[in-house]
Amino acid sequence: MNELPPPFEEQISFVFVTDLERSHDFYAGTLGLPLALDQGTCRIYRVTGTAYLGVCARPDEVSPQGVILTLITDEVDAWHERIEAAGTPVIKEPGYSEEYRVYHAFYQDPDGYLVETQQFRDPAWDGRPRPRG
Repeated sequence: MNELPPPFEEQISFVFVTDLERSHDFYAGTLGLPLALDQGTCRIYRVTGTAYLGVCARPDEVSPQGVILTLITDEVDAWHERIEAAGTPVIKEPGYSEEYRVYHAFYQDPDGYLVETQQFRDPAWDGRPRPRG
């Protein structure tokens, strides 16, 4: 039982939203995420490589508590300018966190989910997949 199965190929994080079109305007428009698949009541956006965000219309099931969508970038300030200019609520201006050793900012999407833009400044982070096991 020590042998692991093959690694995962892709990853999707799903969130429930009250208004699919309004969320599409934010994720595809403001953030520029390309639509990978429209399933009618769910839309899946490519974030990067093999990471995706699924946005599903479920007006009675939205609960943004405890969810943070973190987008890694070396351009936190440039993204801040774009996101703020789009009228997105800014929760935390760009700044350095000594505790986590990241430079980051927080925003609120149309349903109250926290969206973070973040640059790692911890030399232990290299952005490559870690060995399993």
